[in-house]
Amino acid sequence: MIKRATILGLFSILVACKSDKEIPVQELGLVYNVLRDADIENYEVYAMDLDGSNKKNITDLYNVDWTYFSEGNTLYFVSDRGSCKRCFFLYKSNFKGEAPKKVSEIELDDSWMSTRKNGTEIIVKPKTVFDSPFYILNSKGQVVQEIKTGLPYAADPLFVNNGNQIVFRGGLTKNKLVDGFNEELYIMDVDGENRRQLTHYPEKDSTAGKYGYRAGAPRLNPTENFISYQSLQDGKYSLYAVSLDGSKHWKLTDNSQNEGWHDWSPDGKWLAIELFDDEQSQFHIGLMNWETKEMKILTDDSFKYQQAPNFILKN
Repeated sequence: MIKRATILGLFSILVACKSDKEIPVQELGLVYNVLRDADIENYEVYAMDLDGSNKKNITDLYNVDWTYFSEGNTLYFVSDRGSCKRCFFLYKSNFKGEAPKKVSEIELDDSWMSTRKNGTEIIVKPKTVFDSPFYILNSKGQVVQEIKTGLPYAADPLFVNNGNQIVFRGGLTKNKLVDGFNEELYIMDVDGENRRQLTHYPEKDSTAGKYGYRAGAPRLNPTENFISYQSLQDGKYSLYAVSLDGSKHWKLTDNSQNEGWHDWSPDGKWLAIELFDDEQSQFHIGLMNWETKEMKILTDDSFKYQQAPNFILKN
């Protein structure tokens, strides 16, 4: 395992309260996904403290449970429990996995999601055949708005600008199996108007090939207000960034390992990243202090696949 610097004093001090989004670090936890049993494709959601302690399987069913997003103290996850294999529906719970509840009867695609209006509305990608819309659901799981993207493929919607716009991953064909997919990040108004392309994969770089991410799921830095995403460039997965107006693009981090799905803490001070080697033989969850860029690996080798971390309030 590659050794990384520890974050001195990370868990002995409180984050200074400079905004109403900042909270003491000990009140935050991480949830992430683990392949518990590869023979039956059993994925579980695990939770842990920010120092990597108290790891616990909080879904613990022999099916597919996968989290991409949490809002406050609410864990959202897709699951095929009680349905056909890989037929995903939206559920919610908390950091301890208590009282899991089905949110909606709408079958979903395997996609990231986002909320607005203090968590009372959530944007999801429904399972569809002929088009690629997004649905905005209310707290009862009812569709309050359907958003047409105007692209053959769209996934991983992210509310930005107070929920008035959406950044998402889009493709020019139905999926990566069809030539010309050319995935990039796009931004558009929440009514589907004024769509424009945000990212531009380097023309001379063929690293991503047909199946690698040219632009992975977007995440919003909540204080500096830029979009981060993973991209396979120059032979390595790294995190990149783009401003919301598309005028500035830059390589965000410089870790020796490959970097994948990731999430920002509510105050923008911490970055949780999925890290893995070139052969993808071992996946870890790392926590970066965004100010100092110091990294701490939080997981061990108990499981090969430990992915897609996201922050959650423990209480």
